[in-house]
Amino acid sequence: METFLIIAVLALVVIAAASALAPRLGVANPLLLVVLGIGVSLVPAVPDVHIEPEWILAGVLPPLLYSASVSMPTMDFRREFTAISGLSVVLVVGSAVVLGLFFSWVIPGLSLAWGIALGAIISPTDAVATSIVKRIGVSSRVVTMLEGESLLNDATALVLLRSAVAGAAASVSLWNVAGSFLYSVAIASVIGVVVGWANLAVRSRVEDSTVNTVISFTIPFIASVPAEMLGASGLVAAVVAGLVTGRGAIKRLSPSHRIAEEQNWKTIELVLEGAVFLLMGLELKAIVTDSIAGDNGFSPLLFAAGALAITLLVRMAYVGVLLLSSRRRTLRHADMRPRLDAVQKRVDARTADPEAFARKLAAGTSRGPGRDHRDGEQRRRQGPLPQGPRGPRSTRALERFNARLRRMGADIDYFLNKPFGWREGTVVVWAGMRGAVTLAAAQTLPGETPHRSMLILIAFIVAVGSLLLQGGTLGWVVHRVKPRTESPVEQIAERQRMLTHLSEVADAVPQASGAPGAPSRALAIIEAQREALLDARNDGTYSADSLTNALAVLDADQIRLEMRGEASSSHE
Repeated sequence: METFLIIAVLALVVIAAASALAPRLGVANPLLLVVLGIGVSLVPAVPDVHIEPEWILAGVLPPLLYSASVSMPTMDFRREFTAISGLSVVLVVGSAVVLGLFFSWVIPGLSLAWGIALGAIISPTDAVATSIVKRIGVSSRVVTMLEGESLLNDATALVLLRSAVAGAAASVSLWNVAGSFLYSVAIASVIGVVVGWANLAVRSRVEDSTVNTVISFTIPFIASVPAEMLGASGLVAAVVAGLVTGRGAIKRLSPSHRIAEEQNWKTIELVLEGAVFLLMGLELKAIVTDSIAGDNGFSPLLFAAGALAITLLVRMAYVGVLLLSSRRRTLRHADMRPRLDAVQKRVDARTADPEAFARKLAAGTSRGPGRDHRDGEQRRRQGPLPQGPRGPRSTRALERFNARLRRMGADIDYFLNKPFGWREGTVVVWAGMRGAVTLAAAQTLPGETPHRSMLILIAFIVAVGSLLLQGGTLGWVVHRVKPRTESPVEQIAERQRMLTHLSEVADAVPQASGAPGAPSRALAIIEAQREALLDARNDGTYSADSLTNALAVLDADQIRLEMRGEASSSHE
């Protein structure tokens, strides 16, 4: 027991020291921890380190993925879902198949099924590894793509791995694999949504911030464990629960609860991420020793180098397709923007006086068939309106239609103002690093796997090699290709528009009633401004970073008022 405590304390000290020293050394913290772990593992007095893969897959990844998905801007995730789904499904499957063909060709006695199993292990990028990207300073669109990909591609890889292992013993059809994947994602998504809503419902009734945070620590496992028991993806369930929680937390949870939870989860992330990378380095000796016992020579190193090159080439080819698709969509959006503006002007003119428009609609129902026909022709010439079973229903339907138009316009502006060109594509290709998922999944290979020790070593070399090679040079690549980043001028202009908007909202808030227990005007202004920002989030009016910063300022102001006892007008 004392030995375990000493090791745990030393590990925490190393993680904290590496986190503090990495920025000063100009090295990403994960890379520093991997190198330290490898160095320590090579010391003769240090025993072999072996970690059960389930500790990583079921114990470490669900909370890390949940924490990342809670902070993921759902607006940007929705906008980039096509690219994210392609990177996390199509690219993983394609990479696994190509790698499977390569491994079955170069490794004697390895069938295609086992080759695809190893390819599925190597294919997914690591959610923890993308933390390197965030510290370099690339555009939010690139970060959203990479983080969204790493949140979802583990499910694809693990389902494909299970299917390939099963296929090595019996015939498994393509339909079986596709059905297993769809079932895994569908069941996990349902469980994630239910757990996410239940999480918000329960925690919104808990007043103690500490208790609230403790409950949040259980949510990843409450989502992932039942999903795994039903044969679905526990990681997807944890991600969906996090997305639902992150979207609804601002409205359902108090600022003090959210701030306390955020700070505590940052600590959890630091410890778990650091432990994962440190363990990757520490396991080197045991993995190499097992491979040497199998008398594999230098073959694993050559095979891993070839596999790493293939993953980069396949990723480059897919991102090239993504670039072409993005270019066509940009041209389509540029052509659509003027027409959307014209429709928006007509809708605004019709809804300038909603009551008069509603009376006009009501009067139109009593007119003769000839007049109805002429009005219908006129409406078709003027542009589309929201339709019910028998035509426009109410001003509420028009408001919903108007909101859809605003969202479409904001989405178009997002893609036009943040183009995805070859510079951004280069960053996406080079930032696709492997990590802990690859190593943990490799160690789940059954004992009867041909050349098992060598396959695990290949996966380890690919994971560590991609982290050191790509992660160590990513900053240099970004400096060379110079991808587009958010312009300071655009950020200032957007911030000024937001401040003007919030000022107008504050001016519209009436004076406090003065009744005992009634909210103060200051608190009412904060609530109104928060609602306005949430509406803007739904419409996509402002960027995710600007919204996050503005909401954080409102939270700080509300906590300050509550601490000063100004939460109700009776204290004014």
